[in-house]
Amino acid sequence: MLIPIHVLNNHFKLNINGILHIGAHECEELQDYNNIGITNNNIYWIEAMKNKVDLIKNNKKDVNIYNAVIDIEDNKEIVFNITNNGQSSSILEFGSHSVHHPHVKMIEKQVMNTSRMDSIIDKYNIPIHNINFINLDIQGVELRALKSMEKYLKNIQYIYTEVNTEEVYKNCNLMSEIDEYLSNFGFTRVATKILEQYGWGDAFYMKQ
Repeated sequence: MLIPIHVLNNHFKLNINGILHIGAHECEELQDYNNIGITNNNIYWIEAMKNKVDLIKNNKKDVNIYNAVIDIEDNKEIVFNITNNGQSSSILEFGSHSVHHPHVKMIEKQVMNTSRMDSIIDKYNIPIHNINFINLDIQGVELRALKSMEKYLKNIQYIYTEVNTEEVYKNCNLMSEIDEYLSNFGFTRVATKILEQYGWGDAFYMKQ
């Protein structure tokens, strides 16, 4: 997280009940969440790569993590692009990412099926009514994920998301599009950190 959650928590006096983290990778933010008082049983993680899910399940028995490729449609067959660093893997192909980060390469393609976020919430009985903070880090399809759980946005107070100011991934959503969409649900972007030289960054939205 480019904007540390403890900084947001201290500045905005957040009242977080539970967290839904879409794009877990290896749950690197877990300790940061714990440090502001959110226990593992109140954090729910979604990760597209099964090997990462298996790794977490083997090493952290009390973590709620589910394997799913999130998109706007259920059961759509897609090619998932896996990178040598893992974290840049996406259902989208590189745009300017390949120019800004030439050391990161696509090394494998896997055919996967997508799921809507609301379908995953329902399938695994994720207690969305006890969750009011979402963190999204899924390489250019964050807006699609939000739209796929639109009926649940009324429960959410805070949204932290990776954002793009250029096509870092081909056909990725831009921060301005996320701003516009979330404004329809009463959210305002209140903190932003953009790495201008790379065309991406993080943004934090609160419901006003």
